[in-house]
Amino acid sequence: MKQTILSTLILCLSIATYAQSEKYVPAMKKNIAMLDSAMQKGNAKELANNFERIGEAEKNQWLPYYYAAYAQILITYTEKDKTKVDPIADKAEELITKAEAIAGKENSEIAVIKSMIATAHMGVDPQSRYMKYGPVAVSNLEKAKALDPANPRPVYLDGQQKFYTPPAFGGGKDIAKALFEKALTMFDTFKAESELHPSWGKAATQYFLSMASK
Repeated sequence: MKQTILSTLILCLSIATYAQSEKYVPAMKKNIAMLDSAMQKGNAKELANNFERIGEAEKNQWLPYYYAAYAQILITYTEKDKTKVDPIADKAEELITKAEAIAGKENSEIAVIKSMIATAHMGVDPQSRYMKYGPVAVSNLEKAKALDPANPRPVYLDGQQKFYTPPAFGGGKDIAKALFEKALTMFDTFKAESELHPSWGKAATQYFLSMASK
Protein backbone atom coordinates (compact mmCIF):
# COMPACT_ATOMS: atom_id res chain seq x y z
CA MET A 1 0.00 0.00 0.00
CA LYS A 2 2.78 2.41 0.97
CA GLN A 3 4.62 1.52 -2.21
CA THR A 4 1.51 2.28 -4.28
CA ILE A 5 1.07 5.68 -2.60
CA LEU A 6 4.73 6.51 -3.13
CA SER A 7 4.57 5.51 -6.78
CA THR A 8 1.46 7.64 -7.25
CA LEU A 9 3.13 10.66 -5.67
CA ILE A 10 6.19 10.27 -7.87
CA LEU A 11 3.99 9.96 -10.96
CA CYS A 12 2.02 13.11 -10.03
CA LEU A 13 5.25 15.02 -9.42
CA SER A 14 6.62 13.89 -12.78
CA ILE A 15 3.44 14.96 -14.55
CA ALA A 16 3.51 18.37 -12.84
CA THR A 17 7.15 18.88 -13.76
CA TYR A 18 6.50 17.88 -17.36
CA ALA A 19 3.53 20.25 -17.60
CA GLN A 20 5.61 23.08 -16.20
CA SER A 21 8.40 22.39 -18.69
CA GLU A 22 5.86 22.28 -21.51
CA LYS A 23 4.94 25.88 -20.68
CA TYR A 24 8.56 26.96 -20.29
CA VAL A 25 9.72 26.91 -23.91
CA PRO A 26 6.68 28.68 -25.43
CA ALA A 27 6.75 31.33 -22.69
CA MET A 28 10.45 31.96 -23.21
CA LYS A 29 10.16 32.11 -27.00
CA LYS A 30 7.24 34.55 -26.78
CA ASN A 31 9.14 36.98 -24.55
CA ILE A 32 12.50 36.60 -26.32
CA ALA A 33 10.80 37.53 -29.60
CA MET A 34 9.71 40.85 -28.08
CA LEU A 35 13.15 41.90 -26.82
CA ASP A 36 14.38 43.44 -30.08
CA SER A 37 11.54 45.97 -30.11
CA ALA A 38 11.42 46.52 -26.34
CA MET A 39 13.07 49.95 -26.38
CA GLN A 40 10.83 51.23 -29.18
CA LYS A 41 7.67 49.91 -27.51
CA GLY A 42 8.77 50.83 -24.00
CA ASN A 43 7.91 47.41 -22.56
CA ALA A 44 11.35 46.31 -21.35
CA LYS A 45 10.20 46.49 -17.72
CA GLU A 46 7.23 44.26 -18.50
CA LEU A 47 9.52 41.75 -20.20
CA ALA A 48 11.98 41.83 -17.30
CA ASN A 49 9.12 40.99 -14.93
CA ASN A 50 7.90 38.23 -17.24
CA PHE A 51 11.31 36.59 -17.38
CA GLU A 52 11.76 36.85 -13.63
CA ARG A 53 8.41 35.13 -13.09
CA ILE A 54 9.46 32.35 -15.45
CA GLY A 55 12.70 32.02 -13.48
CA GLU A 56 10.77 31.69 -10.23
CA ALA A 57 8.64 28.94 -11.77
CA GLU A 58 11.55 27.12 -13.46
CA LYS A 59 14.06 27.14 -10.64
CA ASN A 60 16.69 25.10 -12.47
CA GLN A 61 16.88 27.31 -15.56
CA TRP A 62 19.41 30.15 -15.71
CA LEU A 63 18.24 31.72 -18.97
CA PRO A 64 15.08 33.40 -17.57
CA TYR A 65 17.16 35.35 -15.05
CA TYR A 66 19.73 36.13 -17.75
CA TYR A 67 17.05 37.66 -19.99
CA ALA A 68 15.46 39.44 -17.02
CA ALA A 69 18.84 41.08 -16.35
CA TYR A 70 19.27 41.94 -20.03
CA ALA A 71 15.80 43.52 -20.14
CA GLN A 72 16.66 45.59 -17.07
CA ILE A 73 19.71 46.95 -18.89
CA LEU A 74 17.51 47.88 -21.86
CA ILE A 75 15.46 50.02 -19.48
CA THR A 76 18.55 52.07 -18.61
CA TYR A 77 19.06 52.94 -22.29
CA THR A 78 15.87 54.99 -22.38
CA GLU A 79 15.65 56.15 -18.76
CA LYS A 80 16.05 59.92 -18.77
CA ASP A 81 16.14 60.29 -14.98
CA LYS A 82 19.72 59.41 -14.08
CA THR A 83 18.81 58.94 -10.42
CA LYS A 84 16.80 55.85 -11.41
CA VAL A 85 19.57 54.11 -13.36
CA ASP A 86 21.62 52.77 -10.45
CA PRO A 87 18.67 50.90 -8.85
CA ILE A 88 17.77 49.40 -12.23
CA ALA A 89 21.37 48.29 -12.80
CA ASP A 90 21.50 46.91 -9.25
CA LYS A 91 18.40 44.84 -10.01
CA ALA A 92 20.08 43.55 -13.17
CA GLU A 93 23.09 42.54 -11.08
CA GLU A 94 20.86 40.69 -8.63
CA LEU A 95 19.26 38.79 -11.51
CA ILE A 96 22.48 37.89 -13.30
CA THR A 97 23.90 36.66 -9.98
CA LYS A 98 20.94 34.28 -9.75
CA ALA A 99 21.53 33.16 -13.33
CA GLU A 100 25.19 32.42 -12.62
CA ALA A 101 24.34 30.50 -9.45
CA ILE A 102 21.92 28.27 -11.36
CA ALA A 103 24.32 27.85 -14.30
CA GLY A 104 26.97 26.74 -11.81
CA LYS A 105 29.69 28.93 -13.25
CA GLU A 106 30.23 32.08 -15.26
CA ASN A 107 29.91 31.84 -19.02
CA SER A 108 30.46 34.23 -21.92
CA GLU A 109 26.88 35.49 -22.02
CA ILE A 110 26.80 36.16 -18.28
CA ALA A 111 30.09 38.08 -18.53
CA VAL A 112 28.54 40.19 -21.31
CA ILE A 113 25.67 41.21 -19.03
CA LYS A 114 28.09 42.05 -16.22
CA SER A 115 29.92 44.37 -18.60
CA MET A 116 26.65 46.01 -19.60
CA ILE A 117 25.71 46.53 -15.95
CA ALA A 118 29.02 48.26 -15.26
CA THR A 119 28.54 50.44 -18.34
CA ALA A 120 25.05 51.41 -17.14
CA HIS A 121 26.44 52.52 -13.78
CA MET A 122 29.23 54.43 -15.49
CA GLY A 123 26.78 56.18 -17.82
CA VAL A 124 25.17 58.02 -14.92
CA ASP A 125 28.28 60.21 -14.66
CA PRO A 126 31.06 58.96 -16.98
CA GLN A 127 33.64 61.52 -15.90
CA SER A 128 33.51 60.71 -12.21
CA ARG A 129 32.69 57.00 -12.49
CA TYR A 130 35.05 55.84 -15.24
CA MET A 131 37.83 54.78 -12.88
CA LYS A 132 35.43 52.58 -10.89
CA TYR A 133 33.27 51.06 -13.60
CA GLY A 134 35.31 51.40 -16.80
CA PRO A 135 37.81 48.63 -15.95
CA VAL A 136 34.96 46.36 -14.82
CA ALA A 137 33.14 46.81 -18.12
CA VAL A 138 36.30 46.18 -20.17
CA SER A 139 37.52 43.20 -18.13
CA ASN A 140 34.17 41.45 -18.41
CA LEU A 141 34.13 41.91 -22.18
CA GLU A 142 37.60 40.40 -22.39
CA LYS A 143 36.47 37.55 -20.16
CA ALA A 144 33.43 37.01 -22.40
CA LYS A 145 35.69 36.78 -25.45
CA ALA A 146 37.97 34.30 -23.72
CA LEU A 147 35.12 32.09 -22.50
CA ASP A 148 33.63 31.87 -26.00
CA PRO A 149 35.79 33.24 -28.83
CA ALA A 150 32.90 32.62 -31.27
CA ASN A 151 30.46 34.86 -29.38
CA PRO A 152 29.86 38.05 -31.40
CA ARG A 153 28.19 40.00 -28.58
CA PRO A 154 31.33 41.02 -26.66
CA VAL A 155 32.93 42.13 -29.94
CA TYR A 156 29.86 44.23 -30.79
CA LEU A 157 29.83 45.80 -27.31
CA ASP A 158 33.56 46.46 -27.54
CA GLY A 159 32.84 48.34 -30.75
CA GLN A 160 30.05 50.26 -29.06
CA GLN A 161 32.37 51.33 -26.26
CA LYS A 162 35.03 52.40 -28.75
CA PHE A 163 32.41 54.30 -30.75
CA TYR A 164 31.65 56.49 -27.75
CA THR A 165 35.30 56.82 -26.66
CA PRO A 166 37.29 59.78 -28.08
CA PRO A 167 40.26 58.87 -30.32
CA ALA A 168 42.61 60.46 -27.78
CA PHE A 169 41.57 57.75 -25.31
CA GLY A 170 41.83 54.79 -27.67
CA GLY A 171 38.42 54.99 -29.31
CA GLY A 172 36.90 56.59 -32.38
CA LYS A 173 34.77 55.61 -35.36
CA ASP A 174 37.54 53.87 -37.30
CA ILE A 175 38.39 51.48 -34.49
CA ALA A 176 34.72 50.92 -33.75
CA LYS A 177 33.93 50.27 -37.42
CA ALA A 178 36.49 47.47 -37.61
CA LEU A 179 34.99 45.83 -34.53
CA PHE A 180 31.43 46.12 -35.86
CA GLU A 181 32.52 44.55 -39.15
CA LYS A 182 34.18 41.71 -37.26
CA ALA A 183 31.09 41.20 -35.11
CA LEU A 184 28.82 41.05 -38.15
CA THR A 185 30.99 38.36 -39.70
CA MET A 186 30.80 36.44 -36.44
CA PHE A 187 27.01 36.79 -36.28
CA ASP A 188 26.79 35.16 -39.71
CA THR A 189 28.48 32.01 -38.44
CA PHE A 190 27.41 31.99 -34.78
CA LYS A 191 25.22 29.06 -33.72
CA ALA A 192 23.29 29.48 -30.49
CA GLU A 193 23.26 26.45 -28.23
CA SER A 194 19.48 26.24 -28.46
CA GLU A 195 16.53 28.29 -29.69
CA LEU A 196 16.36 29.87 -26.22
CA HIS A 197 20.02 30.82 -25.90
CA PRO A 198 21.12 34.41 -26.67
CA SER A 199 21.27 35.44 -30.33
CA TRP A 200 20.60 39.19 -29.98
CA GLY A 201 22.87 41.95 -31.24
CA LYS A 202 23.08 41.66 -35.02
CA ALA A 203 20.58 44.42 -35.81
CA ALA A 204 22.26 46.76 -33.33
CA THR A 205 25.65 45.97 -34.83
CA GLN A 206 24.36 46.86 -38.29
CA TYR A 207 22.97 50.12 -36.96
CA PHE A 208 26.23 51.14 -35.27
CA LEU A 209 28.23 50.10 -38.32
CA SER A 210 26.15 52.47 -40.44
CA MET A 211 26.80 55.24 -37.90
CA ALA A 212 30.53 54.52 -37.81
CA SER A 213 30.70 54.53 -41.61
CA LYS A 214 29.40 58.10 -41.95
